[in-house]
Amino acid sequence: MFARVTSAQIPVGKIDKFIEIYEKSVVPAAKAQKGFSGIYLFIDRSTGKGMSIGLWKSKEEMIATEKNRFFQEQVTKFVTFYIQPPIREEFEVVVRSGA
Repeated sequence: MFARVTSAQIPVGKIDKFIEIYEKSVVPAAKAQKGFSGIYLFIDRSTGKGMSIGLWKSKEEMIATEKNRFFQEQVTKFVTFYIQPPIREEFEVVVRSGA
């Protein structure tokens, strides 16, 4: 499994709208992608720091979401929210445990 982690700084006053767009637009679009395995959004409401983690079954399927412009389309939905450009990183998930 592979994870794409995107970090961003969001104005505190826009957090609720950011979350609404994420839930209503990003999540359904992600679920429609081949190899999708999960998605999470973390927000620190006091600072506006946010982190999105998308999980993919394989590195190839994760990379495909960039080649088909899925990732870029999602980032563009928030262009008016970012205080600075988001930072994207990719990781292999080497340990996973559920409740």
